[in-house]
Amino acid sequence: MSGSNSSDASFAHAASQPPDAPDGAHPLGLTVHSLPAAGGAMAAVQQSRQGRWKMLAVFLVCAAPVIASYFTYYVLRPEGRRNFGELIDPQRAMPAGLAATGLDGTTGRLDQLQGQWLLVSVAPGACAAPCQNHLYLQRQLRESLGKDKDRLDWVWLVTDATAPPPEIQPGLQKAQVLRVDAQALAGWLAPAAGHAISDHLYVVDPMGHWMMRFPASLDAAGAAKAKRDLERLMRASASWDQPGRSSGTP
Repeated sequence: MSGSNSSDASFAHAASQPPDAPDGAHPLGLTVHSLPAAGGAMAAVQQSRQGRWKMLAVFLVCAAPVIASYFTYYVLRPEGRRNFGELIDPQRAMPAGLAATGLDGTTGRLDQLQGQWLLVSVAPGACAAPCQNHLYLQRQLRESLGKDKDRLDWVWLVTDATAPPPEIQPGLQKAQVLRVDAQALAGWLAPAAGHAISDHLYVVDPMGHWMMRFPASLDAAGAAKAKRDLERLMRASASWDQPGRSSGTP
């Protein structure tokens, strides 16, 4: 029995030892690494989520003005009861390639006025009292916009070959005065029923779309209401429209 016990003990000892590897190689050993604590893993996940939320918040802060301006201008347009001017729906694009000539004989195209808000009047060159009143109100409305006045041009479109009266020409230095074909112009701008095209002031956006018409025979009281409309347009487009002309003048 003692011999048997001794033999069993030797066998158990041998079985507990790794077998000799051939050619002196050592058997592979397994290393067990401890797993990270559950609390640390959760903290890492939370930090990752917080980082993504912060990035999203920064993006929204940067994009909010642009989104708000487009939403205000294209979706939440002022209702008729708030607007003094009449919104044109659908808007009418400026005629492409329509010839325009300055008072000094310089030739160009009407669509070169794009890139700027336009406040437009239309009248023959003789410019009777209603025409002169429009020119005065155009200048006053532009000046009343303060820091935004450089985003609006006041434009007189002359529909014949008559020279403007000499006494009004000094006051036109900051205006865009252009001769255009009356028939071609009538395919773009249009008066309200029962009125002539020269009875109104028209608002054109920087993309060249006629989008608003002020009531006929505008007076000082009406001009104050027109000013509020223009101020709303300037605020709604502040993020995407910049002062100055992008495409030059005729």
